[in-house]
Amino acid sequence: MPAAGTTSERTADWSIQEVARLAGTTSRTLRHYDAVGLLRPSRVASNGYRHYDADALVRLQRILLLRDLGLGLPAIQEALDGDPGERGDRPPSGRDAQVRALRGHLEWLQAERQRLARQIASVERTITTMEGGGELMADDMFDGFDHTQYKDEVEDRWGKDAYARGDAWWRGMSDDERAAWQARSRELGEDWAAAAARGVDPASEEAQALARRHVEWLGAIPGTPGAGAAPVKEYVVGLGEMYVADERFAKNYGGVEGATFVRDALRVYADLHL
Repeated sequence: MPAAGTTSERTADWSIQEVARLAGTTSRTLRHYDAVGLLRPSRVASNGYRHYDADALVRLQRILLLRDLGLGLPAIQEALDGDPGERGDRPPSGRDAQVRALRGHLEWLQAERQRLARQIASVERTITTMEGGGELMADDMFDGFDHTQYKDEVEDRWGKDAYARGDAWWRGMSDDERAAWQARSRELGEDWAAAAARGVDPASEEAQALARRHVEWLGAIPGTPGAGAAPVKEYVVGLGEMYVADERFAKNYGGVEGATFVRDALRVYADLHL
């Protein structure tokens, strides 16, 4: 019978050199992740070599994905340690939390793949047109190269992951899907402005129905805090304040007066339902 602690009784793991090779990184990087508390080895052998089990590899995969989103190590640490099951000794429920988080990363990657496919097709059309002596069409040339005028602002307010997921979702839409979303957004803004112009009470049934539509609209956007269920209360209330403070947003609701009505109705809704 093998002695306690031998390989036959241990969970399978990989040496630091193996992990570095598999992940396309370096042993030095992995040692740095250990030093800053981002990725601890699952065990250290008697010769001092670090080894990593399957859960550690999952965490490393998430670290690399978040790094590719542009997050720095402190932000990655905060994102990972904020997940249930990522703190301390991982409890059995921790793997479920990891799967949920990875599904979010996968959603972003799939949308990014669609965006890259659109860019590839756009460049291919440009090459074909130029080689054939045809006339270049600007709309075709820049499909997949959407502008991101609010990128810095969104990242400052809600983090790079929130912006990246929302941006990838938008870029991954077809033209028809984007047009439908814009029409939905425009209709919601017009309904808010009309209700405000009629002096509707923010706590009324009509205003609260609009607030519910607004929250559902927000919840459909990947990257929204709490999206997929209902946005978190602080996010909804904060947006309402921003609509009033920022004229770029206020104009969507008929100006500051309309935005104030939206803010007040959202606050009532958030207090009651979020």
